[in-house]
Amino acid sequence: MHQPILVQTREELLQHVRALHARGERLALVPTMGFLHEGHVSLIREGTRRADKVAVTIFVNPTQFGPNEDLDRYPRDLSGDLAKCGEAGAWLVYAPKSPSEVYPEGFQTWVQVTGLELGLCGGSRPGHFKGVATVVAKLLLLLRPHVALFGQKDYQQLAVIRRMVRDLDIDAWTEIVGMPIVREADGLAKSSRNTYLSAEDRQRALSLKRGLDAAAEQYAGGERDAARLVEAARGELERGTDRIDYVELVDADSLQPVQRIEGPVCLLVAAYVGKTRLIDNLVLGR
Repeated sequence: MHQPILVQTREELLQHVRALHARGERLALVPTMGFLHEGHVSLIREGTRRADKVAVTIFVNPTQFGPNEDLDRYPRDLSGDLAKCGEAGAWLVYAPKSPSEVYPEGFQTWVQVTGLELGLCGGSRPGHFKGVATVVAKLLLLLRPHVALFGQKDYQQLAVIRRMVRDLDIDAWTEIVGMPIVREADGLAKSSRNTYLSAEDRQRALSLKRGLDAAAEQYAGGERDAARLVEAARGELERGTDRIDYVELVDADSLQPVQRIEGPVCLLVAAYVGKTRLIDNLVLGR
């Protein structure tokens, strides 16, 4: 099995990346927080099709966690992640040895996408997307990849990153690619946080997908009223989850709420099953 290069400092990373660019090779980047699953692996494999080399970053980014969130208990498995990266064909893994490698003493510059980060996950996780946008901007500037791949399960995150890249002209050298949600055989969206679920909660978590499916069925039958589609999804979530964070139908690009579907939209859901917050989404009309 191929073993990717493991680097843990900025200096090591730059040494390898500068040599790659000097050789004229195409680079793909897959940023992750580790504890990789098939969704992450699909991004790496797509990267091998789009570039000569794939770099994976593994960093549980503290700036995107709130004070009462799961930073300390977020699952970690570097050795397992390295094995998955090798099997998928990654060239290099950057796993900073500590947060100070990314945010050194005196760090005080932040990237904030002031419109798209409002509402949805941004409403219940204040400051989350400022942390996401900042760390992704740093990685894109460090590695200068030709393409960077992200999963569409984190739909709002993908929209924030796309806007940041356009607004800061990072798209002059990096293409942002969103990849389809990878699901378990029963439909549950793959997530590192699924490991928190008990066997009973794991079954109840399927209500997120059932909610999306219920709305999709009505849409396929000709329903275009947003409130009715939201209510169809909400009904399934109410039967299976402990607390609903949001169920919203928004414009697929601007993330602004819509009342009637007249173009591509995204139905996004977030809910708690036990103490675990799960998200999912479905794009309609595209």
